[in-house]
Amino acid sequence: MKTSLIALAALAFLAPSLHAQPADAPIELDLLLRGGTVYTGDDDRPVVGDVGIAGDRIVFAGRAMPEQFKAKRTIDATGMVVAPGFIDAHTHADTDLHSNDARKRLNIPFLTQGVTTAVIGNDGFGGWDIAAQAQRLRAVPVGTNVAMYVGFGPVRTSQLGEANRQPTPEQLEAMGRHVSQAMCEGALGLSTGLFYPPQNFSKTEEVIALAKVAARHGGLYDSHIRDESMYNIGLKGSIDEVIRIGHEAKLPVHVAHIKALGVDVQGQSGDIIERIERERAKGLDITADHYPWTASSTRFSAALIPPWAIDGGRAALLQRFDDAAVQERLRGGMRENLRLRGGPDAILFSAGSTKYVGKTLAQVAKDTNADPVDAAIAVLRDGDLMIASFNQSDDDVRAFMKRPWVMTSSDSSQGHPRAYGTFARKYEQYVVKEHAISLAQFVRSSSSLTADTLGLVQRGHLRPGYYADVVVFDPARFAARATYTQPTLLSEGVRTVLVNGQLAVDQGQPTGVGAGRPLLRTPKAGSCG
Repeated sequence: MKTSLIALAALAFLAPSLHAQPADAPIELDLLLRGGTVYTGDDDRPVVGDVGIAGDRIVFAGRAMPEQFKAKRTIDATGMVVAPGFIDAHTHADTDLHSNDARKRLNIPFLTQGVTTAVIGNDGFGGWDIAAQAQRLRAVPVGTNVAMYVGFGPVRTSQLGEANRQPTPEQLEAMGRHVSQAMCEGALGLSTGLFYPPQNFSKTEEVIALAKVAARHGGLYDSHIRDESMYNIGLKGSIDEVIRIGHEAKLPVHVAHIKALGVDVQGQSGDIIERIERERAKGLDITADHYPWTASSTRFSAALIPPWAIDGGRAALLQRFDDAAVQERLRGGMRENLRLRGGPDAILFSAGSTKYVGKTLAQVAKDTNADPVDAAIAVLRDGDLMIASFNQSDDDVRAFMKRPWVMTSSDSSQGHPRAYGTFARKYEQYVVKEHAISLAQFVRSSSSLTADTLGLVQRGHLRPGYYADVVVFDPARFAARATYTQPTLLSEGVRTVLVNGQLAVDQGQPTGVGAGRPLLRTPKAGSCG
């Protein structure tokens, strides 16, 4: 009886036109997912039952379909897992989602993992033109929903270019206006990439000033922290910086793709977890996301070149390669950064010039009979490639993954299998093979935790009245196929994906339907005047 009342109440809210029929007539759903093992995102205990959908909303979820309903189409989900569509908390899908290529906009590598919402603007790279981005996303079909951060990088560059200097009060005020505009137009919050130039030229006080603007509008602070290794202030110092920003700016803070990167900090996950949980116990809202891979991915220059040498951009860097006065300092810094990342064997060129892709830096050095640093400079003269950098321990990856405040993200990037296989790998490797986390925790960390943390309204849960973002996957087959040498193989095992009630994947195949929408955060009442 209770299920029926909830369903009827949901229909009354969702689709009143369905009731414009005789009182004894069946109430028609657009779609019924029948007999699946349903994880709602609210409860760790699944229910074998049904999910009913009308229009873009969920009508009921769990138990059997109430008697008063019938469905235009029924999908047999017996033996399948039915869950909220996954939400990728940290992607670099901006380029594809705003592409002129209709297929790229469909975000098929995400959909075939069950991802229904992608967050963009991460690592401080997102523009402050949130309304314009949303308009573009509405104008053409996109495969997934999209939520956006405003990025510190474009905001800072608008006033300071790529120079290593601090803003004047007037420049900082102008930067704040950009952040405020973005928040009023629906940004989730402020994202920074304090490891990357020119963002890493900033001082903490500058970041706090802009985080306060995001806080005034009810936003979040999300950060690729200043150092995930021992490049500058160290991993522990960078976590302390995030905590300081949270306290002084008075807003929730989030650590992007949390990790212990490199030989000097491997094994520090326990210390970092303890530090964060101590702050959480005292009331600071601090969370993180992670990806289930031991190799990170970034640009070769970001991995090896000391920040001072990138002051002024690529043109200035190329000049420094030929400047005898800085050679000892430059090469010494590169050699140390290479050591931190595990040496030339741990650097795999993954995207860019076909001259290097598929080779390690050690192989390039051997092929050219060169010292690894000389080989690195030769590569960088040709261009700035993407790399897979094998720098983490699986024990640290597993330790972060287990924490209830850590959600799933791909940090999707060209040439790395995480763009095509993160959610599938996390399930296959850490739920099925290792039993490191439960299926319920996998679902929660990939859906409801993310939606609730980011403030995505009526998303991330299978509840009456919520948007019908749903994934159905085969628990015996859901797995990643992408590898470091074949990073663009689609995952397998996802049977059905609904985005806003429309079938984006049907019987295991992408449908070509672009039903995604921009998801704009509502700013704090009265903050936008």
